[in-house]
Amino acid sequence: MLPAVAQDAPPVASSAGQLSVELNDLATSQKGCKLTFVTENTLPQSIDKVSFEVVLFDRKGLVERMAVLDFRDLPEGKTKVRQFDLSGTRCEDVGGLLLNDSPACTGAGLSADACMKGLKAGSKVDGVSLKG
Repeated sequence: MLPAVAQDAPPVASSAGQLSVELNDLATSQKGCKLTFVTENTLPQSIDKVSFEVVLFDRKGLVERMAVLDFRDLPEGKTKVRQFDLSGTRCEDVGGLLLNDSPACTGAGLSADACMKGLKAGSKVDGVSLKG
């Protein structure tokens, strides 16, 4: 009979962090529809510049338009609110959004795909999804 030997549990992999983008509100504006996003950067470094190619779907699920939205800088460990006016778009016609790509994702120590790899997308707007 062999004696039992205690073993240390394997180390838990540390979280690399994520970039959270939440669609927080849609509001009718003079130009069309104002989109409000809440972002939180828990990546291990600041983002100097990030933009997302956003695909806007109508209520039937059809692509209505594509646009690149500049979220500017997102410091490490910070939450920021960004707003964008989509001219000619009626809020009631918006069925969903897709963060399709990140044409710009720059910062010290960031890989070009870090913003998409660490992306967590969601929506607080009833009936309007945000996917990444």
